[in-house]
Amino acid sequence: MSRPPQPEDLYRFRIPTDPHLSPDSELVAFTIQTAAPGRDAYRHAIWLAPADGSAPPRQVTLGVRHDTHPRFSPDGRTLAFLSDRRPVTEEEPDAPKDREDGTQVHLLPLDGGEACRLTDLPRGVDGFAWSPDGRSLVVRSASRAPTREADTRARGKAAPPKPGAPPTSDYRYLDRLQNMLNGPGFIYDHVSNLWIVDVATGAARRLTTGRTSHDDPVFSPDGMRVAYVAQGGRDPDLDWQFDVRVVDVASGRDIRITDGAGSAFGTPAWLADGRTVALLGHRYPRAGGSRNDIWLFAADGSEAAKGGGRNLSGRHDLMPGSGMGSDITPGEPAHLWATPDGRHLLFTAPIRGSYELWRIALDDGEVERLTDGRHYLSGWDAVRRPTGSVRVVVIKSDPAALGDVHVVDLGADGHPGEADDAELRRITHCNDDALEEIELRAATERWVTVDGIEIQGWLILCAVADAGGPAPLVLQIHGGPHTLYGWAPCWEFQVLAGSGVSVLATNPRGSEGYGQDFNAANVPDWAVGPTRDVLAHVDAAVEAGIADPKRLGVAGGSYGGYLTNWIVGADQRFAAAMTCRSVTDLATLMLTGDLAGGIFGTMEFGAQPWEDPELYRRLSPLTYADKIRTPLLIQHAENDLRCPIGQAEALFAVLRTLKRPVRFMRVPNESHELTRSGAPFRRAENLVQARAWFGHYLVAGRKGLPPLPKNRAGK
Repeated sequence: MSRPPQPEDLYRFRIPTDPHLSPDSELVAFTIQTAAPGRDAYRHAIWLAPADGSAPPRQVTLGVRHDTHPRFSPDGRTLAFLSDRRPVTEEEPDAPKDREDGTQVHLLPLDGGEACRLTDLPRGVDGFAWSPDGRSLVVRSASRAPTREADTRARGKAAPPKPGAPPTSDYRYLDRLQNMLNGPGFIYDHVSNLWIVDVATGAARRLTTGRTSHDDPVFSPDGMRVAYVAQGGRDPDLDWQFDVRVVDVASGRDIRITDGAGSAFGTPAWLADGRTVALLGHRYPRAGGSRNDIWLFAADGSEAAKGGGRNLSGRHDLMPGSGMGSDITPGEPAHLWATPDGRHLLFTAPIRGSYELWRIALDDGEVERLTDGRHYLSGWDAVRRPTGSVRVVVIKSDPAALGDVHVVDLGADGHPGEADDAELRRITHCNDDALEEIELRAATERWVTVDGIEIQGWLILCAVADAGGPAPLVLQIHGGPHTLYGWAPCWEFQVLAGSGVSVLATNPRGSEGYGQDFNAANVPDWAVGPTRDVLAHVDAAVEAGIADPKRLGVAGGSYGGYLTNWIVGADQRFAAAMTCRSVTDLATLMLTGDLAGGIFGTMEFGAQPWEDPELYRRLSPLTYADKIRTPLLIQHAENDLRCPIGQAEALFAVLRTLKRPVRFMRVPNESHELTRSGAPFRRAENLVQARAWFGHYLVAGRKGLPPLPKNRAGK
């Protein structure tokens, strides 16, 4: 007998990410995330699977903490990966208690033997790439020098106080914005630059220096240069300028190859000629609603002047690099890959909510969709096979299927051949056992037209609606605002549908995946237009007899929480609402946390709060909070630096003062990412409470606040 999904099912799932193929295309390495035994953290291990699916995958690293980022050496004999196992597996009695060197590169010989640590950088490693000859790595590290002692001197760190002396100062002195980031916390003192590491000896030398972190390093085909991404400008904390640079490995000569101010480029991929770098990016043509396009730039910097480079994909209005909403399939960085014929690039981008694999011609920019499904292709990799053809590996999921590793074979030009689309072959079954007894409910596609704009949505019916009767329904609104819902799994939706509440997820104007005009259609209208879009979907569900108009709920996180707050202050149709990590006061949002100052307010609203305070007041849900009468559950994490918890505190203060039905669910030790990567037990509890809140008001039809949970802090 099958059963409905439960919050605690999260503890059993194995989540695959970051798949990579061996150079001969015969093996796939990927990371598996599992819940730690105490359900209070995660474990990550590296697994290997034959690409033809001829044998089951096998775990090849300990996974005692976090083994991630598997990358095959160019000869395929060694697997390099990042691991923070050092404090657990190595006895180092002289190591400081506040050590920063836990995460290092490790090498696993694939012909047998234990993995060995390669690097010993004093502040650890947070990324790397192989050189084409396999003799060196380029790594990212915040280290200032190659040894702990030299690094301490370079940073000017004070010696530990002697017994009886006052503690060392713990004051922070900040002269720049963008000094913190949701999740990591303060980042101004952890700037990662690039190092070259000798694979034979582990010796490291610093390759780049800079005031901002250097990301996405990739070697040129001849191994002589490295392309990377750096935040640029005279005052990088006051702008969102992202440049691609190329540094010579031997001399350290470093040049910018993109055009600087007013642009944002990244995701470098070298073409085979070594003279051209393909990039994703734009020049902010529509401010916060701008679309990433695929560009080509000369690697020698000759196109770094204003207006340089060639936009390959702009005329197609696709949106590579878009962020898909899912609480169970992790989003992964976008990337580009040049086909062996030297004439095409592969990339992924969404279309009508399905994230697909595409190819684009380097000569005329023609694009072709290679896969065709209702799915989310997240992490992926590609290699040239010995035969000259191409093999691609992807993580594929959909609303009723969790992620698994799939493989597809293409021609040397990246084309599937005579087939209309590429056939994805599943080679893992990561959660078959966990899902065997669970009934997952499929999503159906829905469209409405508002103001002449087509708005896409997805409906997951509960059993009552499935049987043909009107049922409780919760409208779900995604964050961003420039992200999207689509053909991807969301465990919260499944839990609600399994508990008797249908779920309607929509992509209002401002969502990614429908072209630049649609993406920019909510700039600066975060509220009125998107509200019409999502409520039109609710109206259509009611008119179709799917939703009971007296048992409607609304929920959303981040920007989705903003719109939830706005809706319940303007519309009294909803019997219950849940606002998560939300925005209530836009001026405060732009002046606190990791969005403070800089440019976000200008990008989204055309002005900063002090330049147009009336605009910010008019668009802030807190302005209309006294109109809220819908029972509201406010969820917010205390370490949220994207939308700091003061946003929730202000809304709760107004509603409680007015004696409105409201409950504040404060979550300790979590960031803005609570529902996606928070501790497993906290994610499960959040699902329990979402189900209970809507079950109380929509299923049971009760009016007062539900009882407090028996198991809670503060008793």
